[in-house]
Amino acid sequence: GSLVVNYPFDDDEQGIAIYSKSPDDAVFQQLALSYSKENTKMYQGSPCKDMYPTEYFPHGITNGAQWYNVPGGMQDWNYLNTNCFEVTIELGCVKYPKAEELPKYWEQNRRSLLQFMKQV
Repeated sequence: GSLVVNYPFDDDEQGIAIYSKSPDDAVFQQLALSYSKENTKMYQGSPCKDMYPTEYFPHGITNGAQWYNVPGGMQDWNYLNTNCFEVTIELGCVKYPKAEELPKYWEQNRRSLLQFMKQV
């Protein structure tokens, strides 16, 4: 897990981790930023220092392919085949948080979700 919003494209023709810009890159960045700006820890860009000390996401967002290459992912498929704009929101460094930690996740992401919905 991590704490970041990633946006298309998630892969590139070369199959390596490199920025893969979609035709709607500016829109995807705006959507991703609308979410990350409301989550202080996410927006700072280094949320999982203990687990991934070199990982850094400027303003808490990343192009999917620049982070790591995912060929055939649903996010890209939906964008290319149905014109559905999707981002992937990673909510935390721990994939399976304990149930008692869920209220904290809600508080960290409530404002982000509302801002994201306002983008419609």
